[in-house]
Amino acid sequence: MGVAKIDKIAIPAIITISVVVPVLVLILMYLPERYNIFGTQSGTFPFFHAVLNGSTALLLLFGYFFQSIEEYKWHRNFMITAFLLSAIFLVSYVISKISNEPVPYGGEGALRYIYFFILITHIALSAIIVPLVLFTMYHGLTAQYEKHAKIARWTFPIWLYVAVTGVLVYLFMLPYY
Repeated sequence: MGVAKIDKIAIPAIITISVVVPVLVLILMYLPERYNIFGTQSGTFPFFHAVLNGSTALLLLFGYFFQSIEEYKWHRNFMITAFLLSAIFLVSYVISKISNEPVPYGGEGALRYIYFFILITHIALSAIIVPLVLFTMYHGLTAQYEKHAKIARWTFPIWLYVAVTGVLVYLFMLPYY
């Protein structure tokens, strides 16, 4: 099957996923009732998410390094692993929103402003990163390297920012779980 035929399936699928995921997360944030599927405590998911985000950030940095020295198989493997961890994060995040009430941030003063700046940019860029990652992965895996490189210039720093700020949000919230 040629790339043009694959594009006819993949591009609408990527667009659909890119719309459905943020809408689903938004809906789940405002559920009137929670269903603690796994019987977890409120701090369990955030710690797991921080580990996934931190690991993703490291994988992205390694992937970038291997790309910079033209070790493309290593680059591909690290980026695919980062993608898989991000996908696990997303599924876990959805489950956590179903399972646990949101925990409010209790910090005061300058830290409160810093936290909300990080949180708001993290959330906004989390929605943007879904289609960027999916298109970047798609172009790389279908050997459309010129398109892959063009979009990866935007995807990498945003994805890295989202991963790192995910860990920072956890650290800010740690005293309140």
